[in-house]
Amino acid sequence: MEMEKIVTQPLIETERFSLRPLRKSDMGLIEMYWSDVRVAHMTTSIPHPVPPGMTEAFVTRAMADNRDEDVWAMDGHKSGGAEVMGLISLERMDRNQSEVGYWVAPPFWNTGLASDAVQALVEANPMKNAAMFASVFQDNPASARVLTHCGFKYLGDAESFCVARDTTVPTWTYSHKL
Repeated sequence: MEMEKIVTQPLIETERFSLRPLRKSDMGLIEMYWSDVRVAHMTTSIPHPVPPGMTEAFVTRAMADNRDEDVWAMDGHKSGGAEVMGLISLERMDRNQSEVGYWVAPPFWNTGLASDAVQALVEANPMKNAAMFASVFQDNPASARVLTHCGFKYLGDAESFCVARDTTVPTWTYSHKL
């Protein structure tokens, strides 16, 4: 029996859920949610449809020692929820900064899950950053409200390429000094 590798990143607990490192057993739920066009269209990097092998490659990268991004599952198991309700990540940047990325599975939209996950990550500040950044598509005002609710300040407009939409989409960029 092959032992699963333990990823060296902290477990972050909240009352409702845990933010925990990814594990191979998360692949099925991640792929199911990624296959929802509503999720893919609000991210820069998830294509629609999801190509074979992409989810496994993503989870493998998230578990690698030399990764540049830490990814946590929003795991609601302790309160009777799903083991994966969404993902949240911190990508290392220069000057002691990181970029926050997140998505929540549609069954958990409008439950405060994204706000609670971002707030838990900010409070834990696992990379001991001086600042965190985040960008959201301008047609996703709910995600912008999550960031401002968690203390992020608006920096400006930009644009990012969305793989699922195959086009560049206007974004709002935010920062949070820690």
